[in-house]
Amino acid sequence: MLEGLALLLRAQPDIAVVGEALDGAEAVERVRELRPDVVVMDVLMPDMDGVEATQIIKREWPGVRVIGLSMNKNDQTALKMYSAGAEAYLTKGGPVAVLVAVIRGEAEVHGA
Repeated sequence: MLEGLALLLRAQPDIAVVGEALDGAEAVERVRELRPDVVVMDVLMPDMDGVEATQIIKREWPGVRVIGLSMNKNDQTALKMYSAGAEAYLTKGGPVAVLVAVIRGEAEVHGA
């Protein structure tokens, strides 16, 4: 999934994929090193989940926009991500065009 998503995003001329992470702790480290504008955060990851990683990222780098991404359409999962500081929550089965629009700041997505 990670490689496919990165490939789709790299196809966008105005989006640069500057890093990838396999778990939440690695995501925090990548943000620390690379200082991206936007993080697409998977909710379910080993070691540290996306909710905890988002909390840390937003506490240390409040200007970084976090977009939660999950297979789960559960409203509780979305609420956890929003409570952690995510600006948007999308499901993995949704259209890539919506994710791209949210990354660009052209659309806001609230709710699961």
